[in-house]
Amino acid sequence: MNRSTHRRGFLQQTAALGASLAVFSELSADEPPKGANDRLVVAIMGTNNRGRDLARGFASRPDAAVAYICDVDERVIGKGVEAVGSDQPQPPKTISDFRHALDDPAVDALVIAAPDHWHGPATILACAAGKHVYVEKPASHNGHEGQLMIAAARAHQRVVQLGTQRRSAPGVIAGVERVRSGEIGKVLFARGWINSTRPSIGHGKPVPPPPQLDYVLWQGPAPDRPYHDNLIHYHWHWFWHWGTGELGNNGIHALDVCRWGLGVDYPQRVVCGGGRFHFQDDQETPDTQIATFHFGDRAINWEHRTWSRRGFEGSDFGIAFYGEEGSMVIGDKVCRWFDKAGKQVSESPAEHGGGEHIANFIDNVRSGGRPNADVEEGVKSTTLCHLGNIAYRSGRTIQFDPERRQIVGDDEAAQLWSREYRPGWEPKVYRIE
Repeated sequence: MNRSTHRRGFLQQTAALGASLAVFSELSADEPPKGANDRLVVAIMGTNNRGRDLARGFASRPDAAVAYICDVDERVIGKGVEAVGSDQPQPPKTISDFRHALDDPAVDALVIAAPDHWHGPATILACAAGKHVYVEKPASHNGHEGQLMIAAARAHQRVVQLGTQRRSAPGVIAGVERVRSGEIGKVLFARGWINSTRPSIGHGKPVPPPPQLDYVLWQGPAPDRPYHDNLIHYHWHWFWHWGTGELGNNGIHALDVCRWGLGVDYPQRVVCGGGRFHFQDDQETPDTQIATFHFGDRAINWEHRTWSRRGFEGSDFGIAFYGEEGSMVIGDKVCRWFDKAGKQVSESPAEHGGGEHIANFIDNVRSGGRPNADVEEGVKSTTLCHLGNIAYRSGRTIQFDPERRQIVGDDEAAQLWSREYRPGWEPKVYRIE
């Protein structure tokens, strides 16, 4: 599949998934999984921040190699090359357009650390090109893209791992297993939160993009918007056109563990409040947000304040499970266990699990299994973020049908389940020929 095919878009939409999925039986069961060789060869897409860490993480492993550093900003590419460093004898190629890497048969996987609006389209393109995918959180920019990502991974039998690394952290795994085994009784409520003091992004001015930046390719599937001097590289998070706010940025980490511990999938009802109370700048997303997700007889709550450090349970980031016989709180590096009276009775480790998460991805590419943060689980958790943001933006309670995976009874809110795309970039699922 060449670049012109990528640019023209995707061939079959959700309505045609039955035909795509039906071809599983036509694939040879004797053929080894893609990447089942000595080293998994990867291309890194986006290396300004998280991608740099991932480049270092993959390059430092004896069972992986970074073949490409892909970034639309020439000023950033060097960070990725530097992160690879001397960990491998062959330096990576540097390109601006990641689709060149998809055309290389030697590449086994695409590692996506580009902005949120690229996560879904790039994942679908990579699966269609026969590549496995490690994609940073949140899984997608909107709910519809997430469902297409699942379909693409299944249709093309690709391993797709979301970068919610606590799914591979031994201490967190052990803690969640203890919660699910009933150690603190029936768990009725879970909470996630983050409290930070982010700087203001100010009021940007429309200016020409820097000459080293391919702004057209940076926007990619998103409809064109004028470049402003307070947008790139990080502040795009706080604009709905490209980002998902703090709920999608950090909320996904906590909500994923909350949902995992409670053993729930999609919510039935979502309410959300908050606003831009502190920052008087160009941010569109809320600096204060409280969302509650109802799953019948249980619920999850999320809260963030990006202007105040004081959090819950003595931690500025955390996840807590409240059961009928006790509670468990996961902070940055430790799980704390409390009895029914609220007295702490024990502690256990809870590291982030970054290295283990990469190892889990590589192991499952080789075995053809499902990774710890498989795309389906990642999309379920990311859906909570999208529904919380839709409830906030619409100002209404959102009713969600978990079976049909769609907002019901509110056509206006349902419009936010998807988005408008640049012509030719509408994400669809490629049919396997």
